[in-house]
Amino acid sequence: PTDCSSSEVPSLASTQTNPTTQHPNNINMSHMNVAMMTSGGLAPCLSSSVAYLIEFWAQALKEGKISGLSIRMYFDGYKGVLTGDSTVISPDIYDDCACLHELGGSPIGNSRVKLTNVKDCMARGFVKEGETPLEVAAQQLIKDNINVIHTIGGDDTNTQAAELSKYILEKHGGKVVVVGMPKTIDNDVVPIVQTFGADTAAEQGAIFFKNVVSESSANPRMLIIHEVMGRDSGYLTAATARKYRDSIKATKFVGPGFTTTSTSRDIHAVWIPEVNVNIAEEGERLKKVMDDHGCVNVFLSEGAGVKDIVAEMEAKGEEVPRDAFGHVSLAKINPGLYFSKNLATAVGAEKTLVQKSGYFARSAASNAFDRKLIRDCAEKGVESAIAGVSGCMGQDEAKEGTPIRAIEFERIKGGKPFNPEQAWFQEMLKEIGQA
Repeated sequence: PTDCSSSEVPSLASTQTNPTTQHPNNINMSHMNVAMMTSGGLAPCLSSSVAYLIEFWAQALKEGKISGLSIRMYFDGYKGVLTGDSTVISPDIYDDCACLHELGGSPIGNSRVKLTNVKDCMARGFVKEGETPLEVAAQQLIKDNINVIHTIGGDDTNTQAAELSKYILEKHGGKVVVVGMPKTIDNDVVPIVQTFGADTAAEQGAIFFKNVVSESSANPRMLIIHEVMGRDSGYLTAATARKYRDSIKATKFVGPGFTTTSTSRDIHAVWIPEVNVNIAEEGERLKKVMDDHGCVNVFLSEGAGVKDIVAEMEAKGEEVPRDAFGHVSLAKINPGLYFSKNLATAVGAEKTLVQKSGYFARSAASNAFDRKLIRDCAEKGVESAIAGVSGCMGQDEAKEGTPIRAIEFERIKGGKPFNPEQAWFQEMLKEIGQA
């Protein structure tokens, strides 16, 4: 690793400015100390985001837009920032980083850490008693002379970065330009049209179910529930169903005499948080499918019915498991199991199979669609950082033409619902008999 404490780097303690405006030292043509971190759950975009950011920072150096460059990687998200676990990568390997496009996961590790959750950070040993995570993180960035930090994560990751940038300005009179990259397979960030990795995850989920659906031939009257990730948004479930059905429509099936047909391998129900599901009515409808075809295939968003499950747990006096951000731990309350118990009896299933595609789908490498989106945002993101403008990169749906720009952090929010009234989704529900 090289030493990034260059004398060319302006001291953060001496810089004073508004974090949403131009950098006071006109960082254009100056030496840049850039940091990157990935945080939150995995998505098929993390490795490509790191690769493209390195590519465009190296290009800026070659083109003379900056006079010097060091790139530091903080390991395991905000944990690395709090503990100082990082390294500066050698300029000799900048060009080699293109190979990261072929990898899923994160090349520098993720974690779920909330900088304002002091109790959790202390319990996990990231800060000592009497310390605040924001102060510890600020001191680390100041120590490392960071000018720009790229936070590659969802809405929680990027809003935490904005808090940190604001804290450094207010408490230390310094400035760190924060340029976020919007990662989430849920595609549920306001006001961003499309988040990184969501399209790839849908594609991979469809591939996953193309194999799993064959289990419908392993037992008579088989109920298969394909549980898809999506806490508040049904986007991924709907998009996965769409891509899967496209593949079924393109598959040739033989004629009479075989039990495997396009209908038996089709989807018979798509349940998402945005559409109320009457289990009794759906059970009656799906029982006829079971009687006619010997199987029922349901695509279930893991966020569907969570409120009912939580209410039931609380009524029984059971503790509802939550993460550091206060989100219900969906893996522990198991929505798929909850729905399978209720539906299996209604349709007269002899065997029930609940399969979760989430970890398979989210750990893939980016597809062509996502790579182009990531590349365009990384290119604009580096330009924004050099200009000293903080924000989360993405297609701004509130601006005419949905341009890619550094969207103000105060406008970034999670939990954007999927719009079930879209024509393609309504048409799909009609085709499968759900509407």
